[in-house]
Amino acid sequence: MSPKASENTASSEALGRTGPEPGTRRGLKIELLIVLGLSLGQSGIYSIVNLIDKMTRAPLGSQTTSLNNSLNQRQYFDLTYQLLDIFFALAPVMLVFYLLWRIPGGNPFVRLGFDLARPFRDLGWGAGLFLAMGLGTLGVYAAGRALGLTTIIVPAALDDYWWTIPVLVFSAIRHGILEEVIVVGYFFERLARLGWGKWQIICASAVLRGSYHLYQGIGPFIGNVAMGVIFGWVYSKKGRVMPLVIAHALLDIAGFVGYALLGPAIGLGT
Repeated sequence: MSPKASENTASSEALGRTGPEPGTRRGLKIELLIVLGLSLGQSGIYSIVNLIDKMTRAPLGSQTTSLNNSLNQRQYFDLTYQLLDIFFALAPVMLVFYLLWRIPGGNPFVRLGFDLARPFRDLGWGAGLFLAMGLGTLGVYAAGRALGLTTIIVPAALDDYWWTIPVLVFSAIRHGILEEVIVVGYFFERLARLGWGKWQIICASAVLRGSYHLYQGIGPFIGNVAMGVIFGWVYSKKGRVMPLVIAHALLDIAGFVGYALLGPAIGLGT
């Protein structure tokens, strides 16, 4: 080994010794900031700036927010970009499970309840939460529109191709996995290790959930904070994110696919 290589190796070892260990309080705080900065924390910051931009342009009630937009004018390039967007959006989830695996404590999928150990029970809880949250979401949206606190939301703005519905379903599942694994499972696990109390964690998780929906208006922020409190409470009792993933995916599938199939025909989005 050359003197230069030896020097670099020594420097690397020294750096490793002085850096924060993954399981320490400092290490956990740094890890949390990095994960949120790469995922939904970043979305929350952008969403706040987007809301300020909208509020300084015109009344929120007169503006439109489109979800699931076309990414290319050419059909198969659009499909390719859509699938890549869904895949890479799940990279932070992969990172979270890797980070959980690094610190002893058992299988991270089992620890967060993101597995198929209780399929029927998870499906039952997921379906129940979907029905309860679905009615609440419609009510909050209607109230927000009436008060001028919510933009017109177009849940599906893709062109009409043979693959539109499957992509919307995959997109919905992506949102369910990304949000519930990170904002509930990972967030709860890490904040509990830092000594936070149950309701402190539930409220912090709920506000984070609401923050990255602010680009849709004040109404969706309030609605998602309420949803976050309920989901957080259920997770604190059940210790499983799978019912939350199922409920979230069903909510988004109903919104995305329902709008794509029926929205324009029955005048939704106005």
